[in-house]
Amino acid sequence: MDLHTDNILNDLKKDDFQAYLLTGFTNVEYISGYKPTSFAFCIIKDNPIIYAFGMDMELAKNTSSIEVKEYESYEIMIKELKEEGIKSLAIEPTLPFSTFVRFKDDFKIDAKTYIDKQRMIKTPDEIEKIARATEIAQKSFLQLDILNNNDSEKEVAFDLVRYMIENGASKQSFDTIVTSGPSSSLPHAIPEAKKLDQPILIDWGCIFEGYCSDNTRTMVYTERQQEIWDIVAEAHDKAIKAIKPGMKCCEVDKVARDIISDYGYGEKFIHSTGHSLGLDIHETPGFSLRDETLIEEGMVITVEPGIYLEGEFGVRLEDTVNISKKANVIGDLPLNIE
Repeated sequence: MDLHTDNILNDLKKDDFQAYLLTGFTNVEYISGYKPTSFAFCIIKDNPIIYAFGMDMELAKNTSSIEVKEYESYEIMIKELKEEGIKSLAIEPTLPFSTFVRFKDDFKIDAKTYIDKQRMIKTPDEIEKIARATEIAQKSFLQLDILNNNDSEKEVAFDLVRYMIENGASKQSFDTIVTSGPSSSLPHAIPEAKKLDQPILIDWGCIFEGYCSDNTRTMVYTERQQEIWDIVAEAHDKAIKAIKPGMKCCEVDKVARDIISDYGYGEKFIHSTGHSLGLDIHETPGFSLRDETLIEEGMVITVEPGIYLEGEFGVRLEDTVNISKKANVIGDLPLNIE
C-alpha cells in the first residue's frame, strides 16, 4: 500500500472508523491509478478494494494498484463488507445522496475529508505534471498572437484548445474563457461569436497526464484599463511575495484584498484570491477569506486577484504557485503581454 492509503488508514483508526468509501473519479484515481469511466466504489480498509462496473474491468485491472472486483449489486457489496465485520463507514463529503441512502441503514456513517487532506500536498511527480501542463498551455497561448488576432472570441477559444492538444495536452482543464470589452466584467464569461473587443481577458488551462494548469491574462488598451491592470498586478505580485509556510491561507487573500481595497475597488473584487489544483481544477485549500488552513510546502495554489467594473470591463491576472520555502510561480509567461 502507498503512503496516502496508510495515512488514511491511520485517520480512520483515530476516528474509530473501519473503512472509507470513495466514488469521485479523481479520488479513485489518486488512490489506485485507475480513473473510472463509469461508476466505481473504492473502499479503503486494511485490504482495500475497488468494485468496478463490468465495462471498466479491463481498464481497472490494467491500471489499478489495488485489488479490483466486478460490481454486481449494492446488496452483494454491502453483504461482503458486513461479513468482514465492518460496521462503521466514513464517506467522502461529495458522495451522491442516492449512494448514501443505500449504505445508511447498514453502517454508522459520517463524512470525512481524509482524501482531501492527502491531496493537499503534491509529490514532486505531481508538481512536475502540473508544470508540464502549464508549459503546454502557455506555449499555446503565445501561438494565438492575441494582440494581432482578428477572430471572434469563440474562434480564439477553439484555437487555443486545439493548440493545447496539438502540443501534448489530453484536453482543456475547464471551459476556456475568452472574453472582451464590457463582458470581461463577468468572471466566468462564455466566449461569444463577436470579434475581439478591448480589453481581452483569457482564462485557460490544460491537462497533462491527469494534472491541471490554470492561468489568466488580461490585455488592456486604454489609460483607464491600464490603471486597473496596474492595481491587479500589484495585488498579484505582493500576494505571491507574501506567501510562506506557516501562514494561514486567509492571510494571503487579505494581502491581495487590502491592496485592491486601498485603491477603492474592494467591492469590485468578487471572488477569492485563489484555489488549489491537481487532478481537479478546484481543490482545497484556497486563498479565501474564510480558509484558515496553514500553508505547507508542497501545496500548489493559484493567485488570481481581479477587479470587475460592471458594464465597463474586468481585469484578472492569474498564475499558479508551488510552495516551498516561498511561493514559486509555475511557468514563465509574463503578466504583461506585448
